[in-house]
Amino acid sequence: MSYERRFEPFECAPGLKLEAHERMTKLQFDGQNRRIERLEHQMERLERRLWLTVYGVVAMILAQALQSLLHIG
Repeated sequence: MSYERRFEPFECAPGLKLEAHERMTKLQFDGQNRRIERLEHQMERLERRLWLTVYGVVAMILAQALQSLLHIG
């Protein structure tokens, strides 16, 4: 059985290994930074929705309190 070469040969010096590792590390960090930024954006949106809900509940309580005061008076 003969061995067929499927991949092109490439140089594999320690400097090239280090360069490839640095590029891979940079890609991984860039991907993590994008995910972190996306999570921060989603958290900001969630915080805004939470505050809108809190303000809505407070507004309903104040409206009911005002309505009960108007019925008493």
